[in-house]
Amino acid sequence: MGKIITGDNMKHEIDLGKYQIRTDLAIEVIDENKKLEGIKSGQRKIGNIKITDVNIDKIGSSIINKKPGNYITIEFNDVTDYNNGEEVKEVFIEELKKLLKENNIKKEDSCLIIGLGNSNSTPDSLGPKATSNILVTNHLFQYGNVEEGFRRTFALNPGVMGNTGIETSELIKSLVISLKPNFILAIDALASQSIERVGKTIQMTDTGIHPGSGVGNSRKEISFETLNIPVIAIGIPTVVDAVTIVSDTINYMFKHYTYTKNNINNPINKLIPSTSINYLDKEVEVTKKDKETLLGIVGNLNDDEIKQLIFEVLTPIGYNLMVTPKEIDFLIDKLSNIIGNGINNALHEKVDNL
Repeated sequence: MGKIITGDNMKHEIDLGKYQIRTDLAIEVIDENKKLEGIKSGQRKIGNIKITDVNIDKIGSSIINKKPGNYITIEFNDVTDYNNGEEVKEVFIEELKKLLKENNIKKEDSCLIIGLGNSNSTPDSLGPKATSNILVTNHLFQYGNVEEGFRRTFALNPGVMGNTGIETSELIKSLVISLKPNFILAIDALASQSIERVGKTIQMTDTGIHPGSGVGNSRKEISFETLNIPVIAIGIPTVVDAVTIVSDTINYMFKHYTYTKNNINNPINKLIPSTSINYLDKEVEVTKKDKETLLGIVGNLNDDEIKQLIFEVLTPIGYNLMVTPKEIDFLIDKLSNIIGNGINNALHEKVDNL
């Protein structure tokens, strides 16, 4: 697959097959406007929170290279405000309960919670920090009486292979053999191909997970196929690569240009500084002519071709960096609290709004 870009002194074939989209989110590899065989998706809203359900069968898996199973994606605008954070947590709890039910998880089934990632790397520390909020009960079941409404739970941060020298999946397999949990919840940081979703999206799936995929360092998978028990993965994108940032910025430039051109004589805009106008909230339809006027040859490319071009520019010189928001420390604290305490609420009937 390729496209010839032609100009007065330019002829270049772009091979789209070389560009691997770095994303762990199922919703970013399905086309919402195009029905694909083997893939079912639907959206619903609870207040300002959008929930997308995606089901992929074996046929759909071969099309988009995602494992067959259920994917639930929760999208929100903000968790830094207490009330917004509580709303996100409530939605997360209910969706996790539904996913547990769909996988025939019983209320008395024991659970091993795994916090994947590197606690010394802030954007990769979601898993370890979330497990620090987990209510563990296994020792109570062993040495005391536990009232109804609590299940047996274990929690572990296995670290990363660079520190332990142990493949994470092998370590977890050993624990499964020893502890014999009925199912696993694995928490990890993910990667997105959209700036807008970083720190603002939770994905849950019953297909398992590849540790390290969020930072482009994928290890052996943790899944039903490797462990013989259900594995539900919970992740939040905390990084994007430089290709994504530059390509998204180009698309924002198109929208900003079109909005400014169409509203240059709007009296309201004369009273508002241009830096205060959020053109993404407006109905902006960017035309092919606008793209060509602003960026010439590059304006003729579609989104995938723009990403491929940027990939070809940045990768050979080592500048396709993985990037995280400047407020990532604060975001990780908030998000890990939502995930950890949300899991407590979903797993234990007697736990209410920790």
